[in-house]
Amino acid sequence: MSRLIPTLAVLAVLAALGLTAGCAAAPGVGEAAVVSGATKEASTDGDRLFWVDPAGPAARQVRLWQRQGRAKEARLLRRIAEQPAALWPAGDDPVPVIRAATEAAAREGRTTIFVAYNIPHRDCGQHSAGGAGDADAYRAWIGRFAEALGDSRALVVLEPDAVAHVVDGCTPGEYHAERERLLGEAVARLKRQPRTKVYLDAGNPDWIEEPSKLVEPLRRAGIARADGFALNVSNFQTDVATRKYGVALSHALGGKHFVVDSSRNGNGPLGGDRSDAWCNPPGRALGTRPTTRTGERALDAYLWIKRPGESDGECRGGPAAGRWWPEYALGLARNSRTR
Repeated sequence: MSRLIPTLAVLAVLAALGLTAGCAAAPGVGEAAVVSGATKEASTDGDRLFWVDPAGPAARQVRLWQRQGRAKEARLLRRIAEQPAALWPAGDDPVPVIRAATEAAAREGRTTIFVAYNIPHRDCGQHSAGGAGDADAYRAWIGRFAEALGDSRALVVLEPDAVAHVVDGCTPGEYHAERERLLGEAVARLKRQPRTKVYLDAGNPDWIEEPSKLVEPLRRAGIARADGFALNVSNFQTDVATRKYGVALSHALGGKHFVVDSSRNGNGPLGGDRSDAWCNPPGRALGTRPTTRTGERALDAYLWIKRPGESDGECRGGPAAGRWWPEYALGLARNSRTR
């Protein structure tokens, strides 16, 4: 049974920067609708470390529904719009998104969350296939990514799926050594930035069920230099299951810390033995709001790494991977237990 995480490719909407008119983009193009201006406060027990994009797709949808008189739906969607979520800079040029976001966050003294997602042979040719054309192109891209971060406060989740796809064999064997080498180089390059934290993606507990299988691949991919690893990116595993898994993997890695994507796991996974359970499953809910108050020493933060409301792919009536889907976003917000 496949345990592939849905991979993210998000829509570039940079009208506020004057870079694009901002409608459709093919999978593989990153998104951050970033503008200057006041930002809503993240409201998780006073934990206001992370920057909230005031022009993200959920915020734009709230304003549209308000104009259309859909006040109830707009109120529900604020549960997404007013929380920090990761930005996924474009595979062609990550610099404009990163610079705009970090400058806005710096004015508020906040940390910006990013995902670096451009590894060659990405996603095994599935919903979010693509990535850099070759190793040298990736090195150049990650160099531009890191340089754009400068001395800003940033948290980078590095290459969702990349290590786990090596472990499960989805990525062909001839690419394994190159991929692990590129990941190690990316960690080292990003860590040259003085205030950047790097978490190397490590899948989820329903994918690579034995965390011990990840230990050596993560070591070869540079985990020693990283601040830790990331779990449950774009998936729906519960906080309880993911935390237990993360602690076990942390111990096996000599105490490495980790972060958890809690953006859509409020109702846990879909259940059953369905190969497409990861792709826009119905009845899901927003999970724990972003916070560094985790109650577990090795768990640095719950984060919204997958941007809630962006499609996993063309399944169950969804648009292409990474495109904004307001109806799905509304369902996540409506089902949320967190008010």
